[in-house]
Amino acid sequence: MKSVVIYTDGACSKNPHGSGGYGTIIVEGDSRIELSEGFRKTTNNRMEMYAAIKGLEALTEPCQVTLFSDSQYLVNSVAKGWVYRWERNNWMRNKDERALNVDLWERILEQCRKHQVTFEWVRGHAGHPENERCDQLAVRALKSEHLSEDLA
Repeated sequence: MKSVVIYTDGACSKNPHGSGGYGTIIVEGDSRIELSEGFRKTTNNRMEMYAAIKGLEALTEPCQVTLFSDSQYLVNSVAKGWVYRWERNNWMRNKDERALNVDLWERILEQCRKHQVTFEWVRGHAGHPENERCDQLAVRALKSEHLSEDLA
């Protein structure tokens, strides 16, 4: 099974419901791919999640993946098992609150079942070269004239 490292970041202007973007870097050996896209009317958490999804969905075969994100929401939800509990409970966080971003969590879990993914948190804006590059990609994408529709 190939080993791949994915670095991700999301950005949002006027969170929530402003324009947003994600940046993703996929590294496999000497190969490096950069992905980014901007969206209208979204949130920072959705952009963090899209960054992970797009990186994982770009893999053409099952891989062993280490995914770095500065989003504690993303990393903790998976690494601490919260999202699996929400899924088991019909996407309820507790008896009164529905989990947010279910459409994206379903896509993330689909990829986690396809690949062996370890989520690692990295402090944002702290000089980590790949996180800084992902941030640049995300900010550039949200400023694009051609923004996609975030359908949720």
